[in-house]
Amino acid sequence: MSKPWDAYWRLMRFDRPIGIVLLLWPTWWALLLAGDGRPAANIAIIFTLGVIVMRAAGCVMNDIADRDFDPHVKRTRERPLASGALNLRQALVAFLILMMLALGLVLMTNRLTIQLAFAGALLASTYPFFKRFTHFPQIILGMAFGWGIPMAFAAQTAELPLLAWLVFAINVVWAVIYDTLYAMVDRDDDLKIGVKSTAILFGRFDRVILACLMIAMVAMLSGLGLWQGLGWSWFAATGLVAVCFAYQLWLARWRAREDCFRAFLNNNWVGLIILLGLLGHYLTRA
Repeated sequence: MSKPWDAYWRLMRFDRPIGIVLLLWPTWWALLLAGDGRPAANIAIIFTLGVIVMRAAGCVMNDIADRDFDPHVKRTRERPLASGALNLRQALVAFLILMMLALGLVLMTNRLTIQLAFAGALLASTYPFFKRFTHFPQIILGMAFGWGIPMAFAAQTAELPLLAWLVFAINVVWAVIYDTLYAMVDRDDDLKIGVKSTAILFGRFDRVILACLMIAMVAMLSGLGLWQGLGWSWFAATGLVAVCFAYQLWLARWRAREDCFRAFLNNNWVGLIILLGLLGHYLTRA
């Protein structure tokens, strides 16, 4: 890959696909639930492509917002804007192109989904800036990463049932969990440059609060299963999620950068396990 295109590839974070799957898992949960196990193929394709495009746009905007901070953080100093491989104008053009692609995709859905897309675009464009003003940017990230959930229900059913918002709330809790682990990697650097996060706010109680959030998410998953009458595979998946969370807490026990990052990456399995639990329910029911 030539050097300029490699810089754009890294700007959109396609070299690190973990962010894509962390958005795809909850979107696919929502599509399955909204479609009662059989989501429309065209809607599934639109949302899968939309997640990839919007994640790339969010990464570009994140680097634009953090271009003055990233050179001072060990993990981010080699990002294209921080290292000078790309300039601000090039990044803004890339962001606008990605947003136009996302608009083209959402225009193939219904009116309610299009209306929700404007709120999603606002979240994607602004969430990187919240770390300057609040210790809870992880909540905003969770809203941005989970906005595909109500949109998926809207596209599939033209409605926004309570179930959509419960799944959305579960995703917000999950995002606070995994992004706090992610923020623990950069906590020392963030303290020096004045960036806020839940990892900084929670301080020495970080693992205790994470454990409480993990228990809350497992309880919410169990409640969703009982409410919707989901089968044994859902509750087996919920149990495995609890095991993953225990493993993440064990990894982060010394708060070492590498171990916290491994705990963050383990959340890919959490999302996949929940999806498999749903698929198992619909397959065994059929």
